[in-house]
Amino acid sequence: MKKLLPFLFSFLGIFTLSQQIESFERILNDKISIRALELYDGKVWYSGTDSKFGFVDLKNKENQKQLRLSDKKLQFRTLAQDKNSLYTINIESPAYFFKIDKKNLRSEIVFTDTIKTAFYDALHFVNDKLAYTFSDADQDTMLKLAVYRNGNWGMFKSNVKLNPGEAAFAASNTNIASTKKYLWIATGGKSSRILRLNLKSEEIEIFNTPFIQGESSQGMYSIDFYDDKFGIAAGGDYTKQDANVNNLATTNNGGESWQIQASGKNAGYTTCVKIKPGSKGKEIISVGDQHISYSSDFGKTWKKISDEKGFFVCSWVDGNTVIFAGKDRISVMKLKF
Repeated sequence: MKKLLPFLFSFLGIFTLSQQIESFERILNDKISIRALELYDGKVWYSGTDSKFGFVDLKNKENQKQLRLSDKKLQFRTLAQDKNSLYTINIESPAYFFKIDKKNLRSEIVFTDTIKTAFYDALHFVNDKLAYTFSDADQDTMLKLAVYRNGNWGMFKSNVKLNPGEAAFAASNTNIASTKKYLWIATGGKSSRILRLNLKSEEIEIFNTPFIQGESSQGMYSIDFYDDKFGIAAGGDYTKQDANVNNLATTNNGGESWQIQASGKNAGYTTCVKIKPGSKGKEIISVGDQHISYSSDFGKTWKKISDEKGFFVCSWVDGNTVIFAGKDRISVMKLKF
């Protein structure tokens, strides 16, 4: 019986996992690193390395198209959309703000940041008329935001001073999140804090977090909010991907205070976290370079559901379908609950 038990437990573990994942299909193969996704018109849209931008149809993966937005080898780690267009910004300077028409896929550069320190980590549309994008700070270490209002881009006037070594990570285009009332920005590095912008007054509040921080590779990499109150943050240390202490946290008061969750009991470094639509924050998917994990209790406990490596970003399509993208591929996971 003693010899049988290890085999039985192993079999039960495999059976449980098979119940969790119904299918996992690769729908794009390419030499590309993808850090940003958008869903529109039944397609998954992506931007990535070598100035590449494109889509794959979720119902017919043979229906796909890829463009190069520039002759330069730009690296795109952002992607967002309004009603008529998609937008992406390359990292590093000069930062070109590309606008791509959804109907004909024609692109144009609508704004350029030529400051040498320009490095845009995330781009987020609050609605069709308002968007924000967050760059690493200039030499004066002031918070640097560009804002899109009613069709025009410009710089947001900020009086927020970042701490020494405080920056952000262009890991999955998800260190910005919003609701109708607030927009949140997660910083990382030697200081990892939450900046909360009141969308009506445009006042910014700053909240400290108990997240792992202190080194340039540490801090929050991704945030998501279900409503004005509940949110989750994930991250860690990309140089120590197995480390899993103080790398997941939740808030129930709109980011003012954070509670560490599953410290020492999760899969480690995480680049993207997404709340399942309609779950009120109870169900959450997360992905890191070494794992895909799932929580069914508001982020308090986590189960690794896949050891698949090389994914950086994810997005829910519906209640049981998640898109993953990263190194050289996009895949679709069907979950069975």
